[in-house]
Amino acid sequence: MLGASEEQIPLYQEARRRGIPTIAVDMRTDAPGFPFADATLKISTRNTDAIADALGDVRPAGIVCGASDAALASWHALALRYGTAYVYPESALAAGDKAAFHEIAASCGTTGYGWTASDNPDAVIMKAAELCFPIMVKPVDGSGSKGVTHVTHPDGLPAAVACARSCSASQAVIAEEFVAGRPLAIEVFMQNGRAVMACVKDKEFVGGGFVVKRLGTAQLPSVTRDRIEATVERLCRALGITDGPANFDAVLGTDGHERIIEANARLGGDGVPRLLTAAYGVDVVRALVALALGEPFGEHLAPTRAAHAALELIGSPLAVAGELIAWEGVVEARSIPGITDVELYAEPGDVVRPHDQSGHKIGLLVAAGPSVADAFSALEAAGALIRPIVRPIAEAK
Repeated sequence: MLGASEEQIPLYQEARRRGIPTIAVDMRTDAPGFPFADATLKISTRNTDAIADALGDVRPAGIVCGASDAALASWHALALRYGTAYVYPESALAAGDKAAFHEIAASCGTTGYGWTASDNPDAVIMKAAELCFPIMVKPVDGSGSKGVTHVTHPDGLPAAVACARSCSASQAVIAEEFVAGRPLAIEVFMQNGRAVMACVKDKEFVGGGFVVKRLGTAQLPSVTRDRIEATVERLCRALGITDGPANFDAVLGTDGHERIIEANARLGGDGVPRLLTAAYGVDVVRALVALALGEPFGEHLAPTRAAHAALELIGSPLAVAGELIAWEGVVEARSIPGITDVELYAEPGDVVRPHDQSGHKIGLLVAAGPSVADAFSALEAAGALIRPIVRPIAEAK
């Protein structure tokens, strides 16, 4: 298991349910997935050679990674080294390079927009100034909304580029014209080159920024939904993803055309697998574990219901770092009709940070119902009850 964040815990739970021993790899000594593993390696998931050295004579039957971009290259390399049944496709690594993905999307005929990228800060500033403002400045290899800045005037470019570079392993930055419209997220699971499971979701953000706060199954005309699903299926094939998961961020523009903003050639984070189960009864976690072991996985992707689902991420109520004192209303929130999941990632005594990036969430709620309105009604009722009590660290001292 490459990675042991809270996003990966469902993979460990599925392996344990099946009686499959797991080895967790994560550089964090306090990784939340470690208690769910049978053995742990406190090593960076990027360090393929160190992982192999630590494994010694152990030969894993399968290698898997969930919602972690950092581990994808190691997933490919280690699968080749150990000859596992499933090998993560090397071509899919292009999804982690936003500039390379733009080129792939253009080759697939998807509607594009202006952008420029470079590892030279002066070059990207000069070329970005020629784009149509507002623009978004991001690390080329970033994820989780880290290092992302919305820039309305060329004067803001130097600071935005510096911020993006500080969050980039490659020091490369991309500037993209901002696309106005309806933000969407698309989840897909491929089998034999076809999208056997697809879900289009609406996105809402924290405080008008770009960190996801809510997701909900989208109501769209069937012709629009079919076109979007066909687009992402085409992109998956271009990335070499014939079997396995991927997810895409998109905007449905005011002109009725979708723009695919970026791709992640892996399971979606932010609790998306829980939302998919609540809506359709599918289990992408079970499907991924089965795929990693070379087993049939399609049965886990067959819908068993047709509901709507919504998800809300819980963050600290403070704009500064704080200490979690207590959770209130958890039992009451769980009892709300329609609530399918309440997950808490922080415990009293933990330091929690402002919800300014995906990795700073401290919990989530998932709700399902016969309509989008029903799902969001349950979500709002539970969200009004559950409350993290957080004290600023300075005050705590």
